[in-house]
Amino acid sequence: MQDYDEATAFLGHWGPFQRSVFFLLSASILPNGFGAFSLVFLTDVPSHHCLVPEVNLTQEWNEAIIPIKVVNGKQELSRCSRYRLDVVRNLSAEGYIPGRDVNLTDLEQEGCVDGWSYSKDIYWSTMVSEFDLVCDEQWKQPFTSTIYFLGVLAGSFISGQVSDRFGRKPVLFATLAIQTIFSFVGVFAPSWTVLSIILFISGLGQISNYVSAFVLGTEILAGNVRVLFSSLGVCMGFALGYMMLPLIAYFLRDWKYLLVALSVPGIIYLPTWWFIPESPRWLLTQGRSEEAKAILRRAAKKNKVEVPQNLFEDYNYAGPETETKTDNTQTKERYNVFYLLRSTNIRNTTVTLCLVWFTVSIGYFGLSLNTSRLHANPFLSCFIAAAIEVPSYISSWLALRYLPRQVSVIFVLLLGGVSLYLVQVVPQGLSSLAIALEMLGKYGLTACTALMFVYTAELYPTALRNTATGVCATLSRVGSCIAPFVFELSVYLQYLPYILLGTLAVVSAFATFFLPESFGRPLPQTIEQMHKRERMKCPFITRKELSKSVVLHESQF
Repeated sequence: MQDYDEATAFLGHWGPFQRSVFFLLSASILPNGFGAFSLVFLTDVPSHHCLVPEVNLTQEWNEAIIPIKVVNGKQELSRCSRYRLDVVRNLSAEGYIPGRDVNLTDLEQEGCVDGWSYSKDIYWSTMVSEFDLVCDEQWKQPFTSTIYFLGVLAGSFISGQVSDRFGRKPVLFATLAIQTIFSFVGVFAPSWTVLSIILFISGLGQISNYVSAFVLGTEILAGNVRVLFSSLGVCMGFALGYMMLPLIAYFLRDWKYLLVALSVPGIIYLPTWWFIPESPRWLLTQGRSEEAKAILRRAAKKNKVEVPQNLFEDYNYAGPETETKTDNTQTKERYNVFYLLRSTNIRNTTVTLCLVWFTVSIGYFGLSLNTSRLHANPFLSCFIAAAIEVPSYISSWLALRYLPRQVSVIFVLLLGGVSLYLVQVVPQGLSSLAIALEMLGKYGLTACTALMFVYTAELYPTALRNTATGVCATLSRVGSCIAPFVFELSVYLQYLPYILLGTLAVVSAFATFFLPESFGRPLPQTIEQMHKRERMKCPFITRKELSKSVVLHESQF
């Protein structure tokens, strides 16, 4: 019995067909980099204070009507209160001078009954200033991000099973269209409630597009090219979109213009439907071997190679529908999400992976959404947070090529966890060191994100791969839904968010010891081929072992 990699070895590894798939699927991730973190700017809170209507006040009372409060050791204007306007107007009319004739602390205060005045030093407009998501409505600001990630969560769960049922390619483009259309429609939202619904639907397409592109590329490409795609291609596409975001936001400081600009790449990408093929692996699991052969014949023509006459004649057709025939009977067994919990081996692997994915997601998104608070310039902070992902992905690619998966995941989780723990011991005057440690923590969690996509895909067979990746992504999105509120915990204890994220990272590193190793092994095609748990070996690979591993990878080309 041949496996898929052996049956398609005639195509080679890096021909025109593989290159077009590699770069087109990597480019499809650009809108994800835009969409996921556009919330950093869309929901940022400009400096604000109570609006004072045009009334006859002296200059002294105009300057004094907003109370002064001390926040984190610094004096600033109160954001949610002012001295009672009728009282101040009478005192001004009688010629009293604030601070000299009147003790301001004795004056009664009131809320911002006339609305707020927002600073335009950084933004012309954000969702916060548009819908007044401040003071009593402040909880809506982080909850807006949570609603978006709830949509991502729903999309993660639905897209995995829909993709396994209807194909990788249709789901990829359908979710890209949803993400693009609803990003644009958000411009016309008349209220925060309507905008939240639109963001939820937009979020449905975000991770669904990412997972579908990732699985499609993983199943079409082989050997080291597969590792390169899943660790650098997709991830660098995301990072490039992320790095472009602060540049676009710098020039488009109105949230509506920003949304319009971020929907353009998706529109440009839709015509690539005619250049990206369906996964032949998936077609074979559905019994659609003629369609799979047709795709491979076109690929062979593009790569200028000959197709074997006996293509897939000795191939093991194992998929979501396994058929067992007798003389007069035929039974069918369809794999679904419940197979992830059916046996002890698969169940333990699934639960552990879900924990790691949850930890990585809550840490990654929590730190990313916190970038606007790191520096006075939110555009610079966002760019630094995006740029740190480039060395993270390069490191993960090198780790995927030369190190066991367990060692790589454990190391980056410990690196991220310990770095976040150390933030609390940095002296107040060394803010740059605290930012550096936070970025080092993000470096570790970002690298782990790239590793986990590959690790998860390698552990599951074709019939369950997309479903398993979708379920793990779903559990991770629970973390991303919580992430917008993580740094709100600093109200109770300044460093509580870092302690929480660091603890989760260390616990997840320990749990990873119980995962199977997949380094240097072909992708499993059936449930029976799914890797069993083995004792963890020495984290350092000898020259002899490395040579064997390289030979094994090269044999898959």
